[in-house]
Amino acid sequence: MTTKKFSTFAENITPMEVHQITISHTSSLNIVKFESNQFLTEHQSFEFNNIDEANNSQLARELFYLPFVKKIYISGNFIAIEKYNIVEWSEIEADVAEQIQDFLNTGKKAVDNDIVTKKVAVTVYAESTPNPSAMKFVANKKLVDTIFEFKNIDDAKISPLATKLFHFPFVKEVFIDENYVSINKFDLAEWTDIANEIREVIRNFIADGHMIVDTTIEKPKKEVAPEINLNIDDLDDISTEIVNVLNEYIKPAVASDGGNIMFQSYDEATQEVRVILQGACSGCPSSTMTLKSGIEATLKEMIPGKISSVIAING
Repeated sequence: MTTKKFSTFAENITPMEVHQITISHTSSLNIVKFESNQFLTEHQSFEFNNIDEANNSQLARELFYLPFVKKIYISGNFIAIEKYNIVEWSEIEADVAEQIQDFLNTGKKAVDNDIVTKKVAVTVYAESTPNPSAMKFVANKKLVDTIFEFKNIDDAKISPLATKLFHFPFVKEVFIDENYVSINKFDLAEWTDIANEIREVIRNFIADGHMIVDTTIEKPKKEVAPEINLNIDDLDDISTEIVNVLNEYIKPAVASDGGNIMFQSYDEATQEVRVILQGACSGCPSSTMTLKSGIEATLKEMIPGKISSVIAING
């Protein structure tokens, strides 16, 4: 992470009265943090996806008028901004830092807690999966832009929601996709006893506006899914066909069961395909049958003569 201090005329004011903004680059090329030498919020985090959600933050509303601003996070002593790919941060970050610093140094609050914001109307329902150890909790709003899988509480440092769920002794793994949370449990509890409690925890967490995953924090190396680094342009023709079939015909069905499937490799000599199963599909007793009668059969039908077998690895 690289940082750069940004200063304006405000340096001439007494240091305790002034916000000094430092530009801090994150592991994501699209996200930059603008850190202040003073706290902006009191033990709270705020995530704004658009100007309509920013009723209690005049600063966020003004920033959303910038055409490249996609999402804004305000927490502790920083403001993180995620941009669209229409401009490079190197061209605009100094101007954004100046705008933020000038705003704060007028005495205005980054977030005005005195303004009562309308609580997000959130519903969450529990849905069983083919895996008896996994339950899918589906929300009526988007939670994340990409898939996150957490095997334990140490892996979940970037996700306040997953961290909260891991405090339940029966939670084994947490998988978060676009609009749902899939939970794998230990056998010490039955879903009939715990599903409603988990559903309410997730619903209240979302409704209170808490951050689901803090994408400004760098993922641990072991958490980076192989497919994230997959460049389809570097694949051979058969591997490209396999990825396309998985994405178009198999992933939607797997996602409906609270899981995910990712391409890992294709061996041209043995015609063997390796895939990674995540979420509710990982460790599912029926995954072998699904693999053979569903995934393998589909690939053999769609790519005739090029597939001998499919081997699944639990994510």
